[in-house]
Amino acid sequence: MEVSVDQVLGWLGQYAWVFLRLTGVFLVAPVFAAAVVPTRVKLVLAMSLAVALAPGLPPVEGIDPFSADGLLTAAAQLLIGFAIGFIAQSVFDALVLAGQVIANTMGLGFATMIDPSRGVTTPVVSQLYLIMGLLLYLSLNGHLVLLATVADSFRWLPVGARAFTDAGLAQVVGWGGQIFAAGVVVALPATAALLVVNLAMGVVSRAAPQLNLFAVGFPVSMLFGFLVLVIGLPALDGAFRALLEQAFQTISLAIGAGGRAG
Repeated sequence: MEVSVDQVLGWLGQYAWVFLRLTGVFLVAPVFAAAVVPTRVKLVLAMSLAVALAPGLPPVEGIDPFSADGLLTAAAQLLIGFAIGFIAQSVFDALVLAGQVIANTMGLGFATMIDPSRGVTTPVVSQLYLIMGLLLYLSLNGHLVLLATVADSFRWLPVGARAFTDAGLAQVVGWGGQIFAAGVVVALPATAALLVVNLAMGVVSRAAPQLNLFAVGFPVSMLFGFLVLVIGLPALDGAFRALLEQAFQTISLAIGAGGRAG
């Protein structure tokens, strides 16, 4: 059997485009992009999924992988993967922001540690929220839903088409602003409770000026802060579920699935 150059380029393109989109996802998506996951594991996983998905997709014709169009197509696939992973990862960034706000309010802003999954320094409260969010994400099969969404993205954003429509790009950009809003919403109950504690300490300091506020205020703020965290942990489940569902809805709208399905 003779194999022509065009056939080889066709096979290469059929698997390469899928591999590039999956690689973009794995570089930034939660769990897959963790620093503790070796790069070789990410590459092998991306190649394995590409081999499984590519045969079920319509063949891509008329695009030479080594031409200018091929480079633009490769960049578009990476961009789509980055966008999908970024939206999912933003859910955890909102938890980090919420933890930072709470830690600064309760006087633990100086207590930081290295996040093993990111390799950066985060407050201990943010690390607590990240661990809880990661466990919830895995228990809800969020990683499997993300992979299914990536597989569906080839139907709504086929290889060779424009990376994003104007409406889809607006969804991705707008979701970036949701990180701050979601972080504030998650931190609002604890922050409000700690604000009442700080106001009470201010009243006490005015009523008893001889009281050393620094010696008493910090331990009281930390004590009530830990109490608020323990009481508020069950509410984190509902907030995280709602935020994760909103993230996947945003991904569907960004790739065009939500609008076309509606």
